[in-house]
Amino acid sequence: MTALLAWLRRRAGELTRFGVVGLAGVVVNLGVFNLLRLGPLAPDAEVVGSDDRVVTAKIIATLTSIAFAWIAHREWTYRGRRRHRPMREAVLFTLVNGAALLVEAGMLAVSHHWWGFTSALADNIASLVGIGLGTMTRYAGYALFVFDPPTDDAGAPAPSTAPETHAAPDET
Repeated sequence: MTALLAWLRRRAGELTRFGVVGLAGVVVNLGVFNLLRLGPLAPDAEVVGSDDRVVTAKIIATLTSIAFAWIAHREWTYRGRRRHRPMREAVLFTLVNGAALLVEAGMLAVSHHWWGFTSALADNIASLVGIGLGTMTRYAGYALFVFDPPTDDAGAPAPSTAPETHAAPDET
């Protein structure tokens, strides 16, 4: 528990920035999703066929929020901690977000199509649950593959459980 608290203290600023960008991304995601669901991709709309396109709306909304998040994380959350050139970073960021997108859209698809919860409220609840699971996927992916660790983690020795021994320095 102490190690977890120490980790949280070291990462408090980063986690706060990640959370602020994440909340803004949720607003973008749900805003675009609902605009599409109530507009051109509504169940009774006849744009692009007559099928229910709830998952299509979710994918478009998530891709929009991914583009927003990449810029915000690159320029604010992880500023100065770039591990790769911008193009490679964008590809890795997209791959991590692709995994998160599968989690998000999968949650909505299961809720809407398999479980039959098709109301706007049910779609938004499933969307929020998917966003939460996708956020955990993103944070882990960014930390592991996209951005460098903070400098305080890079040089910090791993905590040891072995007792310390103090040897006298060589006097030659």
